[in-house]
Amino acid sequence: ASPRKSGPFVVIDCGAIPEQLQESELFGHVKGAFTGAIATRRGLVEEAQHGTLFLDDVTELPLGLQAKLLRALQEGEIRRVGDSRMIRVDARIIAATNRDLEEEVRQEAFREDLYYRLNVFPIRLPALRDRREDIPLLAEHFLARVAQETTSPRKRLAPDALRVLMNHPWPGNVRELQHALERAALLSEGELIGERDLPSQITVPGAELMVALPEDALAIPETTARVVRDVERELIRRALARTANNRTEAARLLGLSRRALVYKLKEYGLGRS
Repeated sequence: ASPRKSGPFVVIDCGAIPEQLQESELFGHVKGAFTGAIATRRGLVEEAQHGTLFLDDVTELPLGLQAKLLRALQEGEIRRVGDSRMIRVDARIIAATNRDLEEEVRQEAFREDLYYRLNVFPIRLPALRDRREDIPLLAEHFLARVAQETTSPRKRLAPDALRVLMNHPWPGNVRELQHALERAALLSEGELIGERDLPSQITVPGAELMVALPEDALAIPETTARVVRDVERELIRRALARTANNRTEAARLLGLSRRALVYKLKEYGLGRS
């Protein structure tokens, strides 16, 4: 058996980390490396020392950060942001994506050398739409986990909601289902989740987020950005309210890392600084 089996298992949701925080999140930083770096902090790669590092949505990493990740894999060492020292790291790497990595390489969106470094023992899982019988069990699991993490009553799916979930094509696979249910559990008022509580892109094919705006509002970039910020701020408020201001659980409900949520709380002036 691998000696790393008893080590830490660290998950990095590459798609949930704001781009400006990605390098610091992965590799850490030293005090004073950038505005707001008031203390030296280890990155998640270091947190996985002598254990396993799971890179979820690895294709979301920008090319520059892919190069630094490749060095960490090949040389077994990293450099914290703002530091001149190299730090040895030893962790098993598992990466996941719902995209065609070979196509990403052809489109030059993913480094070919990193692809071959990761593609040692590939495991291909059928898409969720090809194993719909798993949806009810997965839904129960995700709703039970939300209830446990938020110490709130466990919510159930109404028949109409389950029917919608069974018929949706799930282009985002299991993660899309997870996020849809976590948001439904967060936003629904009662203990029963109905069709109306599910995201509109699931209940109405081709639907997008609808916001009441003047007809020409979307033609003004500043207005569009303000609307996006307002919606995001409101979702964060609701997540904090539902989790009794538990930032770790609120971040999970929102599909963010805790550090990313803290960054957004400061950005929007919410909660404690």
